[in-house]
Amino acid sequence: MSSDPQKFSIEIQAAAIAAYAARRGIEIVHTYSDPGRSGLSIARRDGLQQLIDDVQNGRADFNCILVFDVSRWGRFQDVDESAYYEFICKRAGLEVHYCSEEFENDGSLVSVVLKNLKRVGAANFSRDLSKHVFLGQSNTVSRGYWRGGPAAYGLRRMLVDENGRPKAILEYGQRKNVKSERVILVPDPKSEINLIRRIFASFVVQKKNRSAIAEELNAERTFTRSGKRWTSRTISNVLENEVYLGHMVFNRRSTKLGDRLIKNPPGMWIRRDNAFKAIIEPRLFARAQKRLQEVENNKIETDRQLLDRLSALLRRKGRLSVHIVQAAKKVRHPSVYANRFGSLMRAYELVGFRPKARYRFAEVAAEIDHVICSVVDDINVDLRGRGVNPSFLTNCIFSRFPED
Repeated sequence: MSSDPQKFSIEIQAAAIAAYAARRGIEIVHTYSDPGRSGLSIARRDGLQQLIDDVQNGRADFNCILVFDVSRWGRFQDVDESAYYEFICKRAGLEVHYCSEEFENDGSLVSVVLKNLKRVGAANFSRDLSKHVFLGQSNTVSRGYWRGGPAAYGLRRMLVDENGRPKAILEYGQRKNVKSERVILVPDPKSEINLIRRIFASFVVQKKNRSAIAEELNAERTFTRSGKRWTSRTISNVLENEVYLGHMVFNRRSTKLGDRLIKNPPGMWIRRDNAFKAIIEPRLFARAQKRLQEVENNKIETDRQLLDRLSALLRRKGRLSVHIVQAAKKVRHPSVYANRFGSLMRAYELVGFRPKARYRFAEVAAEIDHVICSVVDDINVDLRGRGVNPSFLTNCIFSRFPED
């Protein structure tokens, strides 16, 4: 389950699985779950990753796997990915049972067709939900209301009624509970407002660099809203954020359905200027942007320099990940590598690092296609031997390969 409103989803699924097991005389010996995780990607889904790891490394002390429904593998946009994880389990000799589906997962033509339809439906559900959420958030921002999530440092979320009258400041984690109510942003508290103004003055007037500003704040034991230490990156986020001008800007960057984060052109931004009282004067903000651009122009590195830094990090750590790259002091942010080389994975390849299979979807997809082709060939041979025309099965499975 992926969100707090679904907090009972895991329990509901577990109860349905337990009832299925009781009817079939199956003993449940282990449970894998991913509470609070999106099904769009296997990343951060520790439960599913652990299951696959246990199966592949011979640690599975069970002979079948009970899954609530087909979509629980994930709502992957490449439907072959969920089929791949099921195949790993079946290849290891484990039966896969779907406890709330209307078909038996017995390898019959009916189950093959219905499973693939369910996988496509799971992917479409995420696409439709993403579209509706985006439209709703765009409408909210264009009307000057906060679209959700924590407010930036120096700002608080104010609950207002349907007529715009203030009701209360929402504390961290609190949400509105009446549909007609709305949330706006207001500058608060004074101590944080003064710190934001100090950051801009230090950077623009005193010409301090971002690292020096962060070190000063950390030495004073002043932390970010999330309770973490200030860094050059978090100082940059403050200096670049138009929210301190009183503007709301949405869709500057986007990541659709688990794809990589991209920067959108200004024509795609959703704006509401002067939605609330500004903390920083426009002239000071403009000077900060000019100096940021000057600093960046002086920091442009060649491809070779970027890769040399990444290669040195690989030698020190023995492996690479987003978290390792982010934490390294002398290595640029992962987004820099993604923008320069097309993807972070491509940068990894250029320095000789090969991630685990679960992060190499393109290569794995080719392997899956090869396995599917081999299995279908075997099925066709068997069916022809029984006097059955297998053309319908072939068309169903290869419907996405018109050249075949």
